[in-house]
Amino acid sequence: MAKMKWMKKPKPELHVVSLSGGKDSTAMLLRMLEEGMRVDIILFCDTGLEFPAMYEHLAKLEKDIGRPITRIRSFHTFEYYLTQKEILVKHKKNAGQRNYRGYGWSGPLNRWCTKELKTIPREKFLRQLQEHYDIIEYVGLAADEGYRFERENNQKPNCRHPLVDWGMTEADCLQYCYDRGYTWGGLYKLFSRVSCWCCPLQPLAELRILYKSYPELWAQLKEWDKRTWRKFKTNYSVEELEARFDFEEQWQAEGKELKGGDFHSQLKKYMEGRQCTKK
Repeated sequence: MAKMKWMKKPKPELHVVSLSGGKDSTAMLLRMLEEGMRVDIILFCDTGLEFPAMYEHLAKLEKDIGRPITRIRSFHTFEYYLTQKEILVKHKKNAGQRNYRGYGWSGPLNRWCTKELKTIPREKFLRQLQEHYDIIEYVGLAADEGYRFERENNQKPNCRHPLVDWGMTEADCLQYCYDRGYTWGGLYKLFSRVSCWCCPLQPLAELRILYKSYPELWAQLKEWDKRTWRKFKTNYSVEELEARFDFEEQWQAEGKELKGGDFHSQLKKYMEGRQCTKK
């Protein structure tokens, strides 16, 4: 008599919406709920580095939809990873190694902050759920973000992209949210992205806005910068950026534009003179 094979009982599905709090994921969540799509968990990875207006947005969103937002965090804080964690860095030029305190500021090729503060906590949370459920995850990639859609993490079979299916672009998502009363306190009128306020990858124009409009956050940025070994941006520490922005303000006060050979020549002379004075 042939032995009977026991069939593994299929796990029930669990539908998880990944919410960053920005325009795209917010529009995705709102439309999913409006269309009656299944939403079991709304997951937000809190880096602790959001603008105050973002936390206000999340509180309003949670109240409006009548659903709880599950908030998860990394075991350690951003400050710990930035300035305290012991790491070993290999140097290609001399093939040597050196111990550092903290990762230092992140860069285009070293986005440790995303990994430590978002990816690892999120994957740990989902792994625990996967013991009991088949996870269907919804990610807010807009229809005009093809470069993000091609990434390996977004090609997983259990990953869904409703905004792409609906043909909603980034501009569509922002307007969709505005039409429903979500404004983020005007953040999107100042910044192209409203995630971590201390990100070194922000363009100079937006860092200038941060300096002028959010003095408390800028003061924290300066304090952290003094305790790191890697420059905030390739050519600037936070203090040097501040000096540049002050120079630009004086330049504009004279009715001049922040461009052209004369501007860059005078800026270079000003920054070099400042370095000589400090020595």
